[in-house]
Amino acid sequence: MEKVAIVTGASSGIGKALSILLAQKGYKVALAARDIAALEETKAVIDLKGGISEVFKCDVTEEKYCSFLIDSVIKLWGRIDLLINNAGISMRSVFADTDSSVIEQLMQVNFMGTVYCTRHAIEHLIESGGSVVGISSIAGYRGLPGRTGYSASKFAMHGFLQSLRLENRKNNLHVMIACPGYTESNIRNKALLADGSTQNESPLKEDKLMSAAEVAQQVLQGIEKRKKEVIMTTEGKLVVFLAKFFPNFIDNMIYRKVSREPDSPF
Repeated sequence: MEKVAIVTGASSGIGKALSILLAQKGYKVALAARDIAALEETKAVIDLKGGISEVFKCDVTEEKYCSFLIDSVIKLWGRIDLLINNAGISMRSVFADTDSSVIEQLMQVNFMGTVYCTRHAIEHLIESGGSVVGISSIAGYRGLPGRTGYSASKFAMHGFLQSLRLENRKNNLHVMIACPGYTESNIRNKALLADGSTQNESPLKEDKLMSAAEVAQQVLQGIEKRKKEVIMTTEGKLVVFLAKFFPNFIDNMIYRKVSREPDSPF
């Protein structure tokens, strides 16, 4: 029987690359995001490659949309084998200057979106012995300056998924946290500033970053091997490991790196 995957944030970046790759591997893929036009572009690529996918408008900050997404996929294909919680936004501002609504929005998209989709898919994933994946960041292991809301949302995602894994030790449910490095995408262009407006221009040279296709390959390998976590860069692995023994050194390194970004907020 063909496997079924749901990818949130499938309209661009990592989500789009994952959707295309999964379809190439024989999955039927539910493409979920708010931007229908962009989702149709993802579907068009999949169609050209002979894959199977369907488009679903879904705002993960609202549970009713997440519930409708899961119910629709079950009605259409009868099963769910993989849920990739990829929808996410970032921010770039000093906390003292940041409106509380910005933090709330980060938590709603990055954390509660994962909770809502997973809550409504969990029984189907347990039944299929499937996988729940959270696309996260090193910011979920170590707080990043200028990214308080982003780090908080990713720490919350990690705690949620780790707890979910332990709860289901006796079930054949695979739970994985995937942490790319800086990846070529539009997440920095759409990052929120202190007043909630979007940054519009990335401070990084996007063409020099890890490609979304490379991230997708590593995520899929992790799923196939049923890994608990996938940290995709040497720098990321060092940060996570060394922070256990040399936290002050790692904090200083992170501060220097982020403060040197163009137009750093601090």
